[in-house]
Amino acid sequence: MFRLQVREKILDFYKEDIGSRDLTSDAIFSAGDRSEGKVFSKEEGVICGSVVFLEGWKLLDETVEVNVHVEDGQWVDKGEELVTVKGCTSALLSGERVLLNLVQRMSGIATVTRQALSVLADSSIRVCDTRKTMPGLRLFDKYAVQRGGGWNHRFGLDDAVMIKDNHIAAAGGITEAVELVKRRVGHMVKVEVETTTEAEVLEAVQARADVIMFDNCGPARVKELVQLVPDPIVTEVSGNIGIENIADYHGCGVDYLSMGALTHSVPALDISFLVEKEDGK
Repeated sequence: MFRLQVREKILDFYKEDIGSRDLTSDAIFSAGDRSEGKVFSKEEGVICGSVVFLEGWKLLDETVEVNVHVEDGQWVDKGEELVTVKGCTSALLSGERVLLNLVQRMSGIATVTRQALSVLADSSIRVCDTRKTMPGLRLFDKYAVQRGGGWNHRFGLDDAVMIKDNHIAAAGGITEAVELVKRRVGHMVKVEVETTTEAEVLEAVQARADVIMFDNCGPARVKELVQLVPDPIVTEVSGNIGIENIADYHGCGVDYLSMGALTHSVPALDISFLVEKEDGK
């Protein structure tokens, strides 16, 4: 199913980028012109997105041969060869930009995720993403977090209940919001409540929340609040956490640490693609 979803997404991206045809490639090359090329990394980092190359070029020409030389989640060095490809020249060049854009972003996310885990240096805390992904790219962004060693938070609004400050304000309180949810969604759906104060944490515990998030709380405050939560309830901290301060949360006692920074503003890993005529001719 994942590969099918990837193909469908890439097809949409091709429609945006190529439109009715690639004027440049179609004007220069004929259907019989073939080339070979290689994808390589221009900097070190965690590679992610092999399925993009495997599926993407074949959407333009099913005869294209794609050979992937590294696994998703693998650390690569500057100049390392990632993929070799052979096939119709126009297909290779028409698909190049879309595929590189995706893989560069995915690899950037995987690299930052790996870095976050390394800097936190606390295996008792699972680092996860948020819904702060680029619209249309969530499938790729969240897969990249996994390959970087992180965990996924809910994929969308239909995955789980997350009662945030605006829900609480509009419902009249944490207790009212949780009661309404539990009455309407059933026992199979987990309920998370966002809290910022001791009173809110205690109310969420009393309301039988499944997960309690400490929102925009520093590490010292988190250590205090986590003591108020019984063991069966999962705890999470989120808000204003980045590579520059994630180490401060080492040993804070939560089960999960979620970071929007893993996906909303990550730098892409620099990856390039070069072609030449097949067999060097």
